[in-house]
Amino acid sequence: MKEKIQKKAPKSKSRGAPRKELSPIRVSYISSLTSFSKLTRECQVIEASSSGLLILVDRNDIIAPHLRKNLNLDELIGEEVYLRLDDMNLEISGIVARTKFLGKKGFHIAIDYTIDAPEYWRECLMDLLPIPGEID
Repeated sequence: MKEKIQKKAPKSKSRGAPRKELSPIRVSYISSLTSFSKLTRECQVIEASSSGLLILVDRNDIIAPHLRKNLNLDELIGEEVYLRLDDMNLEISGIVARTKFLGKKGFHIAIDYTIDAPEYWRECLMDLLPIPGEID
């Protein structure tokens, strides 16, 4: 008799770096690096880690019409993007890792830094990002 072997569910990927809650940092736009079209305007970085950023986007600030009419932004996963942090006079490139619909609040877009971003640079950026209450 053959025994049935139960396969274990794949383990979820744990985050490689702890997140840091931030005072919201204004992002003037997120653009695609493949088509050079703007995807969003006026969104906010709300959390960061040395591996990436978590962005909060209001549905009204999504520029691309094909994205605005959907309840998910999953087609952006894997897209190479760059974003502009006006308060820091900084442009950052990355890859969309995941998205999440938040209802009336809008969407979360998680962006992982590109491989060519040195680890020391990512750690320094984490130190420079303002914590809640630091900028008012």
